[in-house]
Amino acid sequence: MILKHTPFRCVLRGAAAVTVTLALTIAATLPARAEFPDHPLKIIVPYPPGGTTDLLARAIAPRLGERLHQTVIVENRAGAGGVIGAQAVAKSPGDGYTLLFGTIATHGILPVLQKPAPYDALKDFAPVTLVAITPNVLVANPAVPVKNLAELLALARARPGTINFGSTSQGGSPHMSGELMKSMAQLDIVHVPYKGGGPMLIDLMGGQIQIGFDNLPSSINHIRAGKIRALAVTTAKRWPGAPDIPTMAEAGIPGYEASAWFGLLAPAATPKAIVEMLQKNLTAILRLPEVEKMFLEQGAEPVGNTPEEFGRLIASELQKWGRVIASSGLKLE
Repeated sequence: MILKHTPFRCVLRGAAAVTVTLALTIAATLPARAEFPDHPLKIIVPYPPGGTTDLLARAIAPRLGERLHQTVIVENRAGAGGVIGAQAVAKSPGDGYTLLFGTIATHGILPVLQKPAPYDALKDFAPVTLVAITPNVLVANPAVPVKNLAELLALARARPGTINFGSTSQGGSPHMSGELMKSMAQLDIVHVPYKGGGPMLIDLMGGQIQIGFDNLPSSINHIRAGKIRALAVTTAKRWPGAPDIPTMAEAGIPGYEASAWFGLLAPAATPKAIVEMLQKNLTAILRLPEVEKMFLEQGAEPVGNTPEEFGRLIASELQKWGRVIASSGLKLE
């Protein structure tokens, strides 16, 4: 009898074949990895409905949903001047499904104004893109006997401590715009913070406060309807969508300049590929002629930059407002 020996390499081939077959069998029984996004996304607006942040978020959400073939929900989670909503996103899973519609307040002012800082604006978030910039606007109840900034300054100086100015939140850009006016014009007026532009405008139109600072987009329709009177915009130049409203510098405070911005952010752990996908789609939306026209008519300028550019803006704003707050001694009330 002759014994035949199986070559060792044949044994290896057989073992490899069994391994491959087993791996394929196991893979076939596992669920396929879902591509992003496979369920609805949520954009958290850290302010109540009716303000500029809310209006801009709701303008882009359905268009983003169309491009991603998923529902994009806007959820208002207001409180603490925007901190509560921002903290909620910072603590959310980094999977791209929970996003923040952040502002100059949440990522440029509050992290350096509030002690201890409520979150790290740079380390706790992944910037996606800067959505828009907008001027703030100084508005007055029509019953207040002033038709321009010069008359308001004269009234405030004649009646120190009696004029209340409302803002959209404690530490927000409208608040800081008012503080800048107080400082530069040496006024004794009282700040009344609200939990968003909507509530502030209701009280302004109702006469509970005499004047207010707001982002232009949430005030522009009330201005056009004559429900409130625009005295000046806070930017260095007049806004193209409202060219009849003078600047603060033109109207009586030379050298005055301030503005607001809004952008989309994700939790820090969000994969770069998802951040880039979101940025690409948002930038395409902001380039649409109808979106650009709508934003400009509402007092906002669409931007759409890279995550890196947006991150550098946030870092520079933290430094800028940190210096302003330190020199002024401003503290949360």
